[in-house]
Amino acid sequence: MSEAVITTTNKGYVALNNNTIDIIKENLKNQPISLQLFDTVKSPAGGSTVFSVPGIAGDETEKSISGIILDYTTPRAYWETTDPVEGTPPTCYSKDSLVSFDGKACSHCPFNDFGSRDGGTNAKACKESVALLILRPDNIMPIIVRIPVSSKLIFQRYLTRLIGKMLPISSVVTKITLEKSTNKSGQPYSVYNFEAVEVLSDDEAANAKAFGKGLMEILATESDRVAS
Repeated sequence: MSEAVITTTNKGYVALNNNTIDIIKENLKNQPISLQLFDTVKSPAGGSTVFSVPGIAGDETEKSISGIILDYTTPRAYWETTDPVEGTPPTCYSKDSLVSFDGKACSHCPFNDFGSRDGGTNAKACKESVALLILRPDNIMPIIVRIPVSSKLIFQRYLTRLIGKMLPISSVVTKITLEKSTNKSGQPYSVYNFEAVEVLSDDEAANAKAFGKGLMEILATESDRVAS
């Protein structure tokens, strides 16, 4: 994280208005929100350095994604086939990578072992990721950005740097970029990089924290398979 972090205002972050959660609840008649309704940015294939971000006129190509990370989860999921059809529910899943949906410890599962995935790789059969709930300017609904397990440690190091500066993750504007790398088998993949480019004022940080908390409270997480 650069030392030249500047203080910003919430210009463009319309969701940080005090009545945003009330508006969402009123329009939804207090029905819970499903995470499946949020636009999701998945990890690009082939080591691409651009994101494909859903937009109102179709997917848009962007070199970076910037916004406030309201919250995040660390889901994992297992499918019996190595190449499931998109939208196919996983055979097993966990929202925190610790305990499966049926109460079993992930650490004791054979599909959590390296090399358990078919195909002659050292990968795990149970797919891990990090799902970031990111609020962008000019939109009150966040997007979900999925971070592959190959960049999970990079994200955790970013969190640690924020902790060192006593900055909650929702108190900064985070910029996410991609760079191309190659694994031991010669296959290209995308590496995620994280940078805190702006720091919110105390009032803005409090509003962001309150908005994130309010949004998570009305999410229908119990019925969502967020690892899919």
